[in-house]
Amino acid sequence: MTIVQRRIGGIFGLFFLLLVLAGGRTLYLGALKGSSLRKAAATQQLTYEAVPAQRGSITDRNGIDLAVSEPAQDISATPYLVKEPLAAAQKLAPLLGKPQDKVLRELSERSGFVYLARALPATQAHAVMALKIPGVAGAPVMRRVYPRGTLAAQVLGVVGTEGNGLSGLEYSRNALLHGQTGQRHVVSDALGQPVSINEVHPEEPGMPVSLTLDANIQQRTEDVLSAVGRVFSPKDATAIVMDPRSGAILAMANWPQVNANDPASSSPESLQNRAVGFDYEPGSTFKAFTVAGALQRGLLKPTSSFYIPDKIQVADRTIHDDTEHGDESLTTAQILAQSSNVGAIKIGLLEGKSDFSNWVSKFGFGKRTGIELPGEEIGQVLPVSHYSGSSMGNLPIGQGQLVTPLQMASAYAAIANGGILRAPHIIRSVGSEPQAVPTGRRVISSATAASLRQMLEGVLAPGGTASEVSIPGYQLAGKTGTASKVDQATGEYSKTAYVASFMGFAPASDPKLLCAVIVDEPQAGSIFGGTVAAPAFGQIMSFALPYLRIAPG
Repeated sequence: MTIVQRRIGGIFGLFFLLLVLAGGRTLYLGALKGSSLRKAAATQQLTYEAVPAQRGSITDRNGIDLAVSEPAQDISATPYLVKEPLAAAQKLAPLLGKPQDKVLRELSERSGFVYLARALPATQAHAVMALKIPGVAGAPVMRRVYPRGTLAAQVLGVVGTEGNGLSGLEYSRNALLHGQTGQRHVVSDALGQPVSINEVHPEEPGMPVSLTLDANIQQRTEDVLSAVGRVFSPKDATAIVMDPRSGAILAMANWPQVNANDPASSSPESLQNRAVGFDYEPGSTFKAFTVAGALQRGLLKPTSSFYIPDKIQVADRTIHDDTEHGDESLTTAQILAQSSNVGAIKIGLLEGKSDFSNWVSKFGFGKRTGIELPGEEIGQVLPVSHYSGSSMGNLPIGQGQLVTPLQMASAYAAIANGGILRAPHIIRSVGSEPQAVPTGRRVISSATAASLRQMLEGVLAPGGTASEVSIPGYQLAGKTGTASKVDQATGEYSKTAYVASFMGFAPASDPKLLCAVIVDEPQAGSIFGGTVAAPAFGQIMSFALPYLRIAPG
């Protein structure tokens, strides 16, 4: 055999051996390891992805969008698949709106997965995916957007990165708004790029919710509170505009404002809806309910006369009127108009502690109003069994008990609404189904309510505590309040921290609109309800009354 033949035989033998080894390897992988390898391939190339449902929109009473959802994508990376991290970071950074060095650090992490952006708007996400960078992927999500920015931000609330409401209506009505998540089957190539997508279960969109809020009244209310913030430098402020006949909330505003599209830029305190979550001592605005109980029981009339000294002794307490005066005689109506502490205490003592306590409960204090918002406080009402000897010296003038702005607005709405206390509401309809107006209950007679309304007109008349507030053509009624806050360090009433408030409605004889303004700790200019909160009431109502085409009267 020649050398050439031997070499050919050797080469043939080598190839035969390689073929035997390849066949054995194929048999081993196919027969013995086939099942596990198929599972591994399926794990790497076949995935089931959640398809988020479109969250239901939130609109005002006129259909103006307050919260909507838009298609977006979560952009992620598998760092070990990104072969050129620096080049990728240079391309991605401007599209993600992030510094290049931060993107580079994320792409260089020693992990199998990292988020580069959450809920990136669809236009930007499409641009990212068009780069076709190996190891960079996108998953569909819905991005919550608030078209009016700060408008009603604390009422609407926010949605988290997982698509669930975290506060406000987004939280309390999450089950309605969220919808049903779908599912899709995605086949990806070796670089993680999708090559086939099939829908397994379709998503179901959330229900749209329409509110009783009016965006224009809400905007005006927030603008007025912003002006209050600039002039008086308070800790915070809130205002409520309500239709007293139905309990529908037309505006619920808080200051400082919050940008709902960027809540992280605001303090946790400013995210709170203080209209339902702020407990405070109401001060003189509470005197209307002290008078209401005595009036309803027939213990006095608006013209009943009382001897009013400058101060009054109740057990171990001596209570003065706000301004020094000699002994005088005031009618019930004048006691309300001039906000006499001594007069209100005398009326409370005439009523007696048990009846007074019953009237406090009847007007809804110490209970939640039942509005469809989360975080509602109940206030704090002293049980009659816990009254001390001096309790009837402070409770009738709004000290020693805590209320919320919404409780006060609802109780004043009962006076405006002919004696019917009705739960406030802020949801007008869900989907196409209108929500029923909450049923009310009578707390005082229509005659008593009418007498109270007439007496409360005196607060804005000459000699009243809000006499400088007026709206041409409209007869206004309401009550001022200036309440000292308790100093937490000493347990005594502060000499520097006050809550200034005003509760009012119009037209006085047949109220169709109510506004409550509460300003917490005004620091500049004034501290009094008549000069801080009452003018804000006037500015809000001077817009809202003609805007709603409420006839003068």
